[in-house]
Amino acid sequence: MINKVDKNESRKARHRRVRNKISGTADKPRLNVFRSLKHIYAQIIDDEAGVTLVSASTLSPDIRKEVEGKTKKEAARIVGLAVGRKALAKGIERVVFDRGGYVYMGRVQQLADGAREAGLKF
Repeated sequence: MINKVDKNESRKARHRRVRNKISGTADKPRLNVFRSLKHIYAQIIDDEAGVTLVSASTLSPDIRKEVEGKTKKEAARIVGLAVGRKALAKGIERVVFDRGGYVYMGRVQQLADGAREAGLKF
């Protein structure tokens, strides 16, 4: 019998390990990333209050039109720009980046670059 490693379970274990070390505060909230096969989601979270301050995804109505016909990497950069702009509008300048257990490359890296391009510091 072949025992195949479940990649999502490995990712979740990595995420739990990282979450033990980082946490979002009111001064420096956490920028969390979730990636599905088709879409990408980003949230800025204050863990002390348990509140999502800002969110954006490829399913958001304003972003959905913009990402139509683009590659997943280009869409991730657009979501990063959007979450960065929304955060700056709410007065959030510094965040802690939580890659969600994903490897920092591809779509996750593009989202982070887009957020930095918008003006977020992490």
